[in-house]
Amino acid sequence: MAEGRRRTDAVDERGSGAIAVLIFAVLFLALAALVVDGGMAISKRERAADLAEQAARYAAQDIDVEALRNATGTEDTAPINFQNCTGDVRRYLQTAGLSTGDVSASGCDDPNAQEVTVHVQVTYHAMLSAFLFDKDFTAKATASATNLSGD
Repeated sequence: MAEGRRRTDAVDERGSGAIAVLIFAVLFLALAALVVDGGMAISKRERAADLAEQAARYAAQDIDVEALRNATGTEDTAPINFQNCTGDVRRYLQTAGLSTGDVSASGCDDPNAQEVTVHVQVTYHAMLSAFLFDKDFTAKATASATNLSGD
């Protein structure tokens, strides 16, 4: 009878390895999702920061050429046409390939004749965690460009 008991104990333990493998597979997929989607989030934030810097420079290059030509000394500066700032930023972001929604969500924050501050939004969809979260994520960045002139 002792042998019969051992056989049923062995039968009862069957499948426990499969459960352990299943648990580790789920943990591995969760870790992979964290690594891949975390890396994507960092990449999109860097892209948003880069686009914000470039868009700010692009908007700051739109200067009042007439004021520059009429400058009498080196202390006079060429003012930025800050009234066009949001249009310049959106035009640049369209050529950079951003979606229409991201372009319309981006623009200038209180520009003036000497400095423009730009905010940019980049929307992305997670790769692996999209199975759990069916929503888009956004990365936002802000950058400024100042009008400098001189010697």
